[in-house]
Amino acid sequence: MAGPTTAERGERQQESSGPPPARRLRLRRLRMIIILAVLLVLLGAGTVWLLYGSQWVRVERVSISGTRVLTPAQVREAAQVPVGVPMISVDTDAIETRLRRKLPRIDTVDVVRSWPHGIGLKVSERTPVLIVQKGGKFVEVDRKGVRFATVSEAPKGIPALELSTSSSRSSAASLRRFGEDRLVAEAALVARAIPAAVARATEAVKVRSYDDISLELSDGRNVLWGSSEKGAAKARTLTALMKAAPDARHFDVSVPTAPASSGS
Repeated sequence: MAGPTTAERGERQQESSGPPPARRLRLRRLRMIIILAVLLVLLGAGTVWLLYGSQWVRVERVSISGTRVLTPAQVREAAQVPVGVPMISVDTDAIETRLRRKLPRIDTVDVVRSWPHGIGLKVSERTPVLIVQKGGKFVEVDRKGVRFATVSEAPKGIPALELSTSSSRSSAASLRRFGEDRLVAEAALVARAIPAAVARATEAVKVRSYDDISLELSDGRNVLWGSSEKGAAKARTLTALMKAAPDARHFDVSVPTAPASSGS
């Protein structure tokens, strides 16, 4: 049997002189992984430097929107946004907490980063639905029953809240059971439910107990509302009742399915 020719022996030597194809492919993949890892490390280091070390993304301005009674200067001072620090290091939750603690008039606040240099404070203020006279001043109560601000002049068009919970044994019992804060919150719910036309004429919301809340209107008429429950149904019933009995002086919608009116 004849042995391999010279050409065949040369080809075998060339094939054995380099790595096999599978090994070359693994080496190629390894080099690619190393290159990608180096690039990721460099990218991460660059990102960290950009966010924390460079001057390009630092706080330079604070913008305020949504204020009505408060001034932007008051909000800016209470927020204490650190100027000159990296944007990424600003604690937005801490800013929100400071604003709520120092300015109770603020209902909600959204602290947003406006890259690359701004912090935005979007404020929503509480709106009074009732006022409570306290000495020579007035305490504003919002729609949730939160007493949030004391002012020297009563805001126009806002009814007064009168708590008459010590006038009878049942009233005192209601106060003990529910507490003053709960009764104020119930009165706020009633104030929110009053029909717009009636609300404009409402001078006072009187609370004797949880289920004995009434309205005093500017023309001397009064409305027994009852509890804050079924507010929408009571509002519709009161509107219809006032149209049906325009000369009546007393209205009772405490049970909206069985309303009553009297007086002339």
